[in-house]
Amino acid sequence: METVLIKSGYYSHVFKDDPVRPHLTEEFRLSDNRLGLALIDNQMCKAAVCVAISSEVPTNEIELDKFSSENTNIEKSIAIFYTIWSYDKGCGRKMLFNAVEWLKINRPKIKRFVTLSPKNNMARSFHMKNGAKELKANENSLNFEYFI
Repeated sequence: METVLIKSGYYSHVFKDDPVRPHLTEEFRLSDNRLGLALIDNQMCKAAVCVAISSEVPTNEIELDKFSSENTNIEKSIAIFYTIWSYDKGCGRKMLFNAVEWLKINRPKIKRFVTLSPKNNMARSFHMKNGAKELKANENSLNFEYFI
């Protein structure tokens, strides 16, 4: 399996399957300091993740947009995983850890790996099981941090 950068017309059709934030457009996901990654096996997408590169940890989508698109002198050194989904069991976990490795190589200024997750038990269970620490419970979301 390989991790590939999603581009418009290159695996971007998977965005329609996002169960967490289906309302976000391809333009949003691939603009400013945002990107998508896909886990590919035999040209089939097994999982996908959307990441925003941010200067702060967001608590909602408005902050996610603001913190990842702001043009400031503050270095954007936080990767925010704001949605992840898989088509096969176990591939979500693999996608998450492959994304971290991809970011370490391709965005070496990133120092923190944090989520903007839905406030539900499924998100909590997934991230805790994969070694994240709960950073903050917000009004409508959860932030987890991976120390990798």
